Amino acid sequence: MAAEQTFDVYRLPEEHDAIREAVREVCAAKVAPYAAEADESGEFPRASYDALRAADFHAPHIPEEYGGAGADALATAIVIEEVARACASSSLIPAVNKLGTMPLILAGSEEVKRRYLTPVAAGEAMFSYCLSEPEAGSDAASMSTRAVRDGDHWVLNGVKRWITNAGVSEFYTVFAVTDPAARSRGISAFVVEKSDPGVSFGAPEKKLGIKGSPTREVYLDNVRIPADRIIGEPGTGFGTAMRTLDHTRVTIAAQAVGIAQGALDYAKGYVRERQQFGKAVAEFQGIQFMLADMGMKLEAARQLTYTAAGKSERGDADLTYFGAAAKCFASDAAMEITTDAVQLLGGYGYTRDYPVERMMRDAKITQIYEGTNQVQRIVMARQLLKD
Repeated sequence: MAAEQTFDVYRLPEEHDAIREAVREVCAAKVAPYAAEADESGEFPRASYDALRAADFHAPHIPEEYGGAGADALATAIVIEEVARACASSSLIPAVNKLGTMPLILAGSEEVKRRYLTPVAAGEAMFSYCLSEPEAGSDAASMSTRAVRDGDHWVLNGVKRWITNAGVSEFYTVFAVTDPAARSRGISAFVVEKSDPGVSFGAPEKKLGIKGSPTREVYLDNVRIPADRIIGEPGTGFGTAMRTLDHTRVTIAAQAVGIAQGALDYAKGYVRERQQFGKAVAEFQGIQFMLADMGMKLEAARQLTYTAAGKSERGDADLTYFGAAAKCFASDAAMEITTDAVQLLGGYGYTRDYPVERMMRDAKITQIYEGTNQVQRIVMARQLLKD
């Protein structure tokens, strides 16, 4: 028996359990109460941001040398999961801060990292990621945004679409073509500041879900930035973008797991209380089978996500496959689980008086952004066929 007590394989370390408890406590008190309001109003949840910032959960992944908490990829995934369990819109604060800053962490100069990671770690600014364009979504290499060298500066022109937290974030990682003849090898990455002359934003998109996280177009009209704001060498931007997504697809998987957990939690409570035919709905076998399937899919998604997070932290060679698999599986599971949660609440599930319809709407985007699940399957197949 003693040997069994010390068998810690496939068990989260105690510090990760402690992080979960701490985030859950903050979210219960200061994030969950604003979730419905953020969805109804479509306003960025400032109170949630302030609460996450005060607890150092707004950008936990930033290394300690830049003033961050230095959370590993698994701890960061747990933070995002727990915030998403309470409010999917708010979970995009730590998730998109990681997405926007990951190119700097992977490829930026020490000067760029120190200049831009430090204020994000301090909660003074957020960071967004500008890859997609109106005519370049899944085919990101077809982007038309241009960056032209002009002495000690680069001049950027173009339009970026579907930019999460645009207008709220102070900083933007922008991908632009610097050598049109080289296709994907002619794309470079830059840091653009909200205050740079020539930067403007479109109207907020009217979305199905994650309404508390603004999504806008970003317009770059002769935006002139110092040459030292390039991230990595010219021509390496597309590679940096893809490497970034390998890591951050894990965070979308975590978000999906959190949304699904929130829906399952609520549905379980409801079917225990709801009485029909003289007994609790939870006592009917058909309902129990639905709950069993929901719980099974959720736990499979969580374990795949945590495995991918471990690979992200280690930089394993098969991260591309596992990041895509976790994102794809977890988001598909979240859509199924939230839809079933609505069903379990019956007519009440279809109303805004209960949170599961919001969770179902929020879950949908996890199948789409950071690469649609069709693209994830292409990524996985390519990795499988490489061997």
